[in-house]
Amino acid sequence: MLITEKAQQFINKEDKYGAHNYHPLPVVLSRGKGVYLWDVDGKKYFDFLSAYSAVNQGHCHPKIVKALTGQAETLCLTSRAFYNDCLGPYEEFVHHYFGYDKMLPMNSGAEAVETGLKLARKWGYLKKGIPENEAIVVACEGNFHGRTITIVSLSTDSEARADYGPYTPGIETIPYNDVDAVQKIFEEKGDKIAGFLVEPIQGEAGVFVPDDGYLKACKHLCEQHNILFIADEVQTGIARTGKLLCCDHEGIRPDIVILGKAISGGVLPVSAVLADNEIMMTIKPGQHGSTFGGFPLACKVAIAALEVVKEEKLAEKAEQLGEIFRDEMRKLNSPFVKQIRGKGLLNAIVIEPHNGKEAWDVCLKMAENGLLAKPTHQHIIRFAPPLVITEEELREAIEIIKKSIKTLE
Repeated sequence: MLITEKAQQFINKEDKYGAHNYHPLPVVLSRGKGVYLWDVDGKKYFDFLSAYSAVNQGHCHPKIVKALTGQAETLCLTSRAFYNDCLGPYEEFVHHYFGYDKMLPMNSGAEAVETGLKLARKWGYLKKGIPENEAIVVACEGNFHGRTITIVSLSTDSEARADYGPYTPGIETIPYNDVDAVQKIFEEKGDKIAGFLVEPIQGEAGVFVPDDGYLKACKHLCEQHNILFIADEVQTGIARTGKLLCCDHEGIRPDIVILGKAISGGVLPVSAVLADNEIMMTIKPGQHGSTFGGFPLACKVAIAALEVVKEEKLAEKAEQLGEIFRDEMRKLNSPFVKQIRGKGLLNAIVIEPHNGKEAWDVCLKMAENGLLAKPTHQHIIRFAPPLVITEEELREAIEIIKKSIKTLE
């Protein structure tokens, strides 16, 4: 695709002065509104990545921005050395919204995952009686939970993991979507397993949707063996898959829920861990924290972002529009398209390389035609538009996707 001189200047600055830890699509964005983004040259695009599902409520949602600017003029940060008049009401709001006794506020998704792991270990030692320094956390192959040393220790992705050792001990990985593997490790090591950490849908793995009943069976096994079921809903939560939490599709209630991304509507880094008292109260003052966790701006923004989800019925929209998207994509008879999968408005196309073209080339062609998406694992394209998209906008976007694939055949 053509890169203008203006755009190239910004790309060059990042290349010269920034770390090379990302490989972005060559598009330089400067503005966003609702489901649309504009680049520095004024070209308009459909956003079909939503900042990896952080912008479920659409770019610059007026209610969320108003909450941000209103609080920014009053008080931004206090640290947790003092109380503030925003955190308590936010915690109460989240309690009623999700139905857990307590929430622990953090900033990034990775911090929230780390918090969930620390909670599981604390609970394991103090409540379950696991011998000191022997607690195990079980995770699934193909996972993506973040980028810290401990989290990449959970990873089976060589690119995310290589050259970061030595790795954190006390971690076991088993195949995803395999109940027998869960049962086997629980029977072998269950007395020392504190938690089972799982994504209800593996997003970075290419929107890998497990079989119906998998999550429910895993939760049942956790209950049998007194192991905490920890759901990483950072990407799948907040209405993305057609329910408030993806686990709601199977009617299960995780022991620990990890949230991030869309809990702020993409306006600020905000994350949270939810659990009941028996688990949450194992952490005492001074044993965990964050300078910015639960800061006033975050509290106001998150309340507004979560209110938008309910007021605009975004879960229901995601459910309905996701069906339309997958139905239309399945009509696409193309040598490029190997598989369509997803739930709600978290979907993916598995691309079969054709005529020397791969998923990256398809994404370049879509950008040329006015739609932004990004490959994951080279052969999969994830499609996750803001949930505020209308059916008319969705159908227009679908035509762009179809046109882009067809022109490369």
